[in-house]
Amino acid sequence: MTEHVTHVSHPLVQHKLTLMRDQNTSTAVFRQLLREISQLLAYEVTRELPMTTKRIDTPLEPMDAPTLDGKKLALVSILRAGNGLLDGILELIPSARVGFVGLYRDEETLKPVQYYFKVPTEIEDRLVIAVDPMLATGNSSVAAIDLLKQAGARNIRFLCLLAAPEGIARMKEAHPDVPIVTAAIDSNLNEKGYIVPGLGDAGDRMFGTK
Repeated sequence: MTEHVTHVSHPLVQHKLTLMRDQNTSTAVFRQLLREISQLLAYEVTRELPMTTKRIDTPLEPMDAPTLDGKKLALVSILRAGNGLLDGILELIPSARVGFVGLYRDEETLKPVQYYFKVPTEIEDRLVIAVDPMLATGNSSVAAIDLLKQAGARNIRFLCLLAAPEGIARMKEAHPDVPIVTAAIDSNLNEKGYIVPGLGDAGDRMFGTK
């Protein structure tokens, strides 16, 4: 673990990730595992949320009890695979505001092209958690963070399932102020830009498409 990257080595996270990597795991089970693992990762990425207290009455006596402070945080899904992480985190933080960044890779330039962008209001005052299962080349992730910063976001974290060293380096170079939380740092990228050993295409495995 470095200051820039948090590798979540919790046994439940690693066990579920192994099941997700297995090519024999069905779409339905893969989707359920992603939902479960996203909640465990969300626990880690929200560890430093600001707190305050409020006066409440327990059945026994009044007390000043801890509660979250500030604006509701914003979850931003990098389409389409980010939606798999989003669903699980929303179960844990149902009051979170939600945004979407749509990017596709131009086959000639290999650079990300924006086709959709919608984020919550007052994003400059919110903690923004950008989610995408895979941090591979880092190009689309960097582009998504660029767009979020242009919209005013100042406090951003990036949550992913798998990261390649190449993607981590690219993100650190472009956005050193954005911490990364991941369940695994894999070996490398292959010639097609897939994470190795990885788990294949997260979107295809989640939605049952090829």
